[in-house]
Amino acid sequence: MACWTVTNLDELTSWDANWRGVRVLVTGLGVTGFSVADTLIELGATVVVVDGSTSELVAQRADTLKIVGAHDVLLGSEHLDSLPLIDGAQPDVVVTSPGWNPRHPVLAAATEAGIPIWGDIEVAWRVRERAGRTPAEWLVLTGTNGKTTTVEMTASILRAAGKRAIAVGNVGTPILDAIRDPQGYDVFAIELSSFQLHYTHTMSPLASAVLNLAEDHVDWHGSIEEYFAAKAKIYERTRAAVIYNVEQRETEKMVEEADVVDGCRAIGFTTGIPGLSMLGVVEGLLVDRAFIEERRSSAAELASLSDLGEIVPQHTAANALAAAALCRAYGVSAAAVKQGLSDFEPGDHRIQVIASKDGVTWINDSKATNPHAASASLSAFKSIVWVAGGLPKGVEYDELVLKHRERLRAVVLIGADSSKLAESLARHAPDVPVIGPGVQETGSEATEQGSVEQRSSSGEDVMRQAVAAAASVAQDGDTVLMAPAAASMDQFQSYAHRGNAFVQAVQDLLR
Repeated sequence: MACWTVTNLDELTSWDANWRGVRVLVTGLGVTGFSVADTLIELGATVVVVDGSTSELVAQRADTLKIVGAHDVLLGSEHLDSLPLIDGAQPDVVVTSPGWNPRHPVLAAATEAGIPIWGDIEVAWRVRERAGRTPAEWLVLTGTNGKTTTVEMTASILRAAGKRAIAVGNVGTPILDAIRDPQGYDVFAIELSSFQLHYTHTMSPLASAVLNLAEDHVDWHGSIEEYFAAKAKIYERTRAAVIYNVEQRETEKMVEEADVVDGCRAIGFTTGIPGLSMLGVVEGLLVDRAFIEERRSSAAELASLSDLGEIVPQHTAANALAAAALCRAYGVSAAAVKQGLSDFEPGDHRIQVIASKDGVTWINDSKATNPHAASASLSAFKSIVWVAGGLPKGVEYDELVLKHRERLRAVVLIGADSSKLAESLARHAPDVPVIGPGVQETGSEATEQGSVEQRSSSGEDVMRQAVAAAASVAQDGDTVLMAPAAASMDQFQSYAHRGNAFVQAVQDLLR
């Protein structure tokens, strides 16, 4: 077999390119890694997969890949210290799962050896074109918070317009599975995480958007500057419209610095009154001053805020405007935007109303896994018993507490170690009662009834005690809001597990 050199990778720009014999190392055998390996095997590449896990699920995936033609699958931590060889030679390319940090020994070794590192999105862009099929258009979106809701809104609008569309990427179906779908799609609504964007190099979408930016994933990227730089990559090579958040100058700056295709337009969205080439809100209506001929003198009505649901926080309106802008860039009608937003049903764990009893409303926003997301939730309510805490991921809480301390009736802390949040509350909201492990409530040791015991290994037990503590202080007119401002993995399997535990605990309490 002829030696395959790195320069040949530039020729891999379609499904029908000559992938045969390309030595590919796939790192990670989760849902994304499996999809990548399966696709590359089908294309004829020589694929080796490595994963530190030896769980039953991972072992089953490994067996499947071996059956369909994987060159090798290496499971166990002993394979994570160095770059494995493929047929006695270094890989031509490494395709990594999004969660693998660039400083991981395997990826660091690839970088040191000058081996390109791609993600699943890079592979998907390269194989999207296939003889005899029209490739789906790409509408791509990123941001610190609200990505999943917004791409699902986008897909709903596209379907209302009669298009065969699906939300893919960092949500739901892996994008490579959608590309291989026998029926094909007209358009993809693609959620992209900063991890995925870090490993994306040639994507050229029709339209791209950044919802918002806040400190997050600093532990993965190494700095907030690197995190923002990864997000900014979404705008590169965009062809029709780069969409930014007018209320966040950082996103507009990213647009100004992006290297886009000639003729690409900059489109803003705002929850205020829109200027020229923007979408915004006027007297309870979502309106468009960007994608109409008469935009200098008028605006087109897209939908009303009431189309979005009973409770419409500011960030929900912003999400809807970003989704509308992506779809309008694709050519969707105003009527389809309205229908799609009306049809959209938000997923669980996102401002999810659980119950109302005795004047107290209980809301699950377990998806609020960082301070920026929690701030959006807190902004929607006036008097709050806040259930918060968990794995902080290296972020700070002072700004969040300062902004919302006047709204807080009490705070119930969960999390194996929520000391950073507790310290911010003590500094900036000393008069707000804080109920939680090892803290003092209103100047004295928390009572046995008021404290939330954290030593239990059961997240369900922790949440039952948190809900009971919240109920003991909530009053008529209050909202009990579970918006943790932290990740869940210290006590729960996922944010969904945490949210389900909250829902169950509330239902049991109010039964």
